[in-house]
Amino acid sequence: MKKILLILLAVFIIAQFIRPPRIAEPVDPSTDLIAVTRPDAEVEHILRTSCYDCHSGQPHYPWYNAITPVNWWLHDHIVDGRKHFDASTWGSVLGYERDHQAKEGMEMMEKKEMPIPDYFYIGRHADAKMTEAQYDKLYAYFESLRDGSWDIEKARRKAAGEGK
Repeated sequence: MKKILLILLAVFIIAQFIRPPRIAEPVDPSTDLIAVTRPDAEVEHILRTSCYDCHSGQPHYPWYNAITPVNWWLHDHIVDGRKHFDASTWGSVLGYERDHQAKEGMEMMEKKEMPIPDYFYIGRHADAKMTEAQYDKLYAYFESLRDGSWDIEKARRKAAGEGK
């Protein structure tokens, strides 16, 4: 039993040297959601505290990101979050895709699905918990970004038999 524990400890220690890359991209004002859309100060604060850690190239890593395998778990959260919505690239996406992302943002706020509960583990990010008023404010913000082009594109694809 002692030998197994020593082997597990050795594996854990060696694993600390195998880390995922840290995401730290410079802000490009021509593509960043906040820079492009210029929301009011309250919306900007909500976006930065509740969204940008997983949905941009500028996450703020908690202290426990130094521990493997937690750092891999966090890295996967950020990569997955950016696949769905990346605030850093807002200005470089096609108009109908931006409209679709804004629609998805509205749905996430309406269902209160973001930020995900995992974001609050180990007492971190307490400031990211959103109030009902903040959900409503972000819903209205995402709604203001919509131009309806996704609905038109979706209908065009359906008529053409292209599916989604």
